[in-house]
Amino acid sequence: MDYQETINWMFNQLPIYQLQGASAYKKDLTNALLLANHLNNPEKNLKCIHVAGTNGKGSTSHMLASILQEAGYKVGLYTSPHLRDYRERIKINGGEISEDFVCDFINKNKTFFESNDMSFFEMTVGLAFEYFAKEKVDIAIIEVGMGGRLDATNIITPLVSVITNIGLDHTQFLGNTLEAIAFEKAGIIKPNIPVVIGEFTPETKSVFLTKTAANNSEIYFSSDIIKKEYSSDLVGDYQIHNKKTVVQTISIVNSKGTYKISEDNIKSGLLNVKKNTGLEGRWQQLGKYPKIICDTAHNKNGLEIVLKQIQKEKFETLHIVLGVVNDKDLDEVLPLFPADAIYYFCKPNIPRGLDSGILQDKAATFNLNGKAYNSVSESYTKALQNASKTDFIFIGGSTFVVAEIL
Repeated sequence: MDYQETINWMFNQLPIYQLQGASAYKKDLTNALLLANHLNNPEKNLKCIHVAGTNGKGSTSHMLASILQEAGYKVGLYTSPHLRDYRERIKINGGEISEDFVCDFINKNKTFFESNDMSFFEMTVGLAFEYFAKEKVDIAIIEVGMGGRLDATNIITPLVSVITNIGLDHTQFLGNTLEAIAFEKAGIIKPNIPVVIGEFTPETKSVFLTKTAANNSEIYFSSDIIKKEYSSDLVGDYQIHNKKTVVQTISIVNSKGTYKISEDNIKSGLLNVKKNTGLEGRWQQLGKYPKIICDTAHNKNGLEIVLKQIQKEKFETLHIVLGVVNDKDLDEVLPLFPADAIYYFCKPNIPRGLDSGILQDKAATFNLNGKAYNSVSESYTKALQNASKTDFIFIGGSTFVVAEIL
């Protein structure tokens, strides 16, 4: 199979959460361990930082990679989902895995994958671990897919575990209270391995303290420890917390003696995240007159911060290109949006995309008014046509909406 055929085969195997939702979630590590054993446990040859959290884990992972690259290390970076090309998920020093490596890995192991019902995510995690081990990276940043305790990445023993924050997202899998979700995320905490917590609440803090005590793990609440402020090319307001989490994590990595990361490396790493890692879709500016911003925030906690940041901007009229997936709790997110904006409702081009007409009808009950369009590109084009130079256009609601306009 060539690259496109290989990717199509992977997508068409067992359901992939990115496209299908609930039916793709596996509550078990059996397959991940089985695959790792089949591959001769490449993860055991990796030094890793493991990053979980409801929001910010992607930005945090990219910041960590950027800083370590600035310090001269060969850095593996595993994240999900991708925006345009599958290979964005697996990078070394900002460069994507080659098409040939992906094809060879799948072709070589295809019979095993089929006979053991490996999911898309399990195959991808195995691919990342094998690639990083073969390329002999100095360190790998491994982002959790969803949750933590039962995520396929949770077969590693990292140098440090990181939990950025806890919010109500993916509640159909992880539980519908902050404590329940914190319990799932805290599943990445390993015996005697230090843990960095980004943001916390009284409910989640007690879960983390209980788990770290049981594992004899040191715990660091970065928001209480890191007071210094750093500039970054990631300018979303929500990055303030992520930067503190990153700086505390680097401090722990430094303390182990194997790595040497200077203050200058931290500063330059935070200022060059996009250049070093290729990260996109985080308060990303696509135009100046009118100002056009896209952001992948898609749950209550993330959208709240982004929408507050929009209100700080100076503009005449606000245009919002909005699309969501069909398992989104609209009663939770739609009240966050301003009524004094013009809306362009759209459906992201995936099976999980919510019909734009349904979104339009639901939004109207919250006094959010606009027209429904057949595609993301059509709604974005219309917003561009309608906006004057002094207006502001925001594109968001889903990672997949942003992916279609980048």
